[in-house]
Amino acid sequence: MLNLKNKKLIFYLCAGLIVILAAGSISFFKNPLFSISKIPYIVFNAVRREVTGAIFYHRNYVQNERLEKENDYLRQKSGSLDEIILENSRLKRMLGFKQQAPFKVIAARVIARSPDNWSSLILIDKGSSSGIRKGQSVVHYQGLIGRVMDTNSDTARVILISDPNLSVSAAVERSREAGLVIGTLGTQLLLKYLSPEADIRVGDKIITSGMNQNYPKGIFIGTVVDIGSEFSNLGRYAVIKPAVNLSFVEEVFVIVK
Repeated sequence: MLNLKNKKLIFYLCAGLIVILAAGSISFFKNPLFSISKIPYIVFNAVRREVTGAIFYHRNYVQNERLEKENDYLRQKSGSLDEIILENSRLKRMLGFKQQAPFKVIAARVIARSPDNWSSLILIDKGSSSGIRKGQSVVHYQGLIGRVMDTNSDTARVILISDPNLSVSAAVERSREAGLVIGTLGTQLLLKYLSPEADIRVGDKIITSGMNQNYPKGIFIGTVVDIGSEFSNLGRYAVIKPAVNLSFVEEVFVIVK
């Protein structure tokens, strides 16, 4: 009986020890097993984030590229519209000038400029076939441009009033003082051979005097911006700002009378 009781006691003790060890083992492995079970989920989320990020990055890149192209197109379109507005404005003023001009004119476009800085020449898209001849005056709706230097059938070369080789008989519109306008190869002109007592002031308008048959009387040349005396003190001169910005002329009129 004692041996049987001892065996039962040993059995119960072993069973209890097994239960205790099992409980401890479960408690010990609970967190690691839980963490291990989360690994596939964590990996999936990480992969999903990367894939989603790549997809969104590509989509945003494509959208930005499309928006940049649209902006470039709109800027170009806006620039073209601005150019059309400016051209229409110029053509409107040209038409008004042509209708009101007291002489017959032929409209032409500037198609080239001389690359030589020591001359002032432009090429226009009308020539002898349009009735243009050497020596004819060339004007802009703002004022005098120059004179036809030579022609061929479809084009003509024009020497500008900024060239020192060109001189124009001129007068002060207000006082009728006479002189000769000469180019300087710069942005200004000189009105020379004025008398020492010439009635001329800064701000006076200078026009063609009509003393030269190449230039009809009354064409606006420019405005006086300065006055000086010749070295000999026997005469005066005036610095003239041209009525037309010769560097940006795009359309002209040739006076054919």
